[in-house]
Amino acid sequence: MTAPAWSSRHEFAREVDRPEEDLNLARAALLVAREEYLQLPVDRYLVRLDVLAEETRDRLGIERAPSVVLAEANNHLFLTRKLRGNREHYHDPRNSFLNDVLDRGLGIPLTLGIVLLEVGWRLGLPLEGVNFPGHFMVRYRGDALTFLIDPFHGGMIRTRKEMREIMSRQRGGRPQLEPRHFKTATRRDMVVRLLLNLKGIYHRAGDDTRALAAVERILVVRPTARVQIRDRGYLLARLGRPDEAVTQLETYLAFAPDAADVGRVEALVQELRAGGKPLPGSS
Repeated sequence: MTAPAWSSRHEFAREVDRPEEDLNLARAALLVAREEYLQLPVDRYLVRLDVLAEETRDRLGIERAPSVVLAEANNHLFLTRKLRGNREHYHDPRNSFLNDVLDRGLGIPLTLGIVLLEVGWRLGLPLEGVNFPGHFMVRYRGDALTFLIDPFHGGMIRTRKEMREIMSRQRGGRPQLEPRHFKTATRRDMVVRLLLNLKGIYHRAGDDTRALAAVERILVVRPTARVQIRDRGYLLARLGRPDEAVTQLETYLAFAPDAADVGRVEALVQELRAGGKPLPGSS
């Protein structure tokens, strides 16, 4: 890891180590991006979010009713500023970098949701993230009314029926919605989801170095995430670092002695100890 990347990783670790209420979600997301863009001016992009909130406030005048503020924030972000979901190139990694989302106006549900959350929080709106499977959502939780907002589709308000349809498109069949599907996402949850998106993108592209960087940052946030410990071992092995790989895989086996893939992991450990190297893409 280069010195600027190490510095970004160190700053990232400090940010996600803060208490939940003090963790700056946008800053953490930008520090994720700064390992890709080593000279990224994080504070300048935080000011961009301040400006978006101020522009919305200016359009409101003296109006402060939360429903009106939310409607104006949606209009400003998705109509005036033209933020939208990148349906044509959904798996472009730039959709997961908050600076690119602000620059290009294109993103995925999570990064567009982070923009809406950050602007909404600056305006005093009771918004929270929702880790809906396959399609991140934002929830407005008011005193008298609660509803879901879909940032990928221009801030559309979603009904329960529409959420079932979204899940059906993701999973097929006729899935049943359960309370766990609507669980509030903490700021750490959102950072981990962002990194999981990047991990998946880089894995599909065969970019083991970047996939490893994503996994290592997930482990900064969730140090005992067993699957990530295992995957770090796989990636280290594919990158020609067998001793480190064995350490990670043996840690995984200690944490998950009854996992379904124990036999396969044990075989890989023996192969690595014998001087072998896994085939690219094996995991």
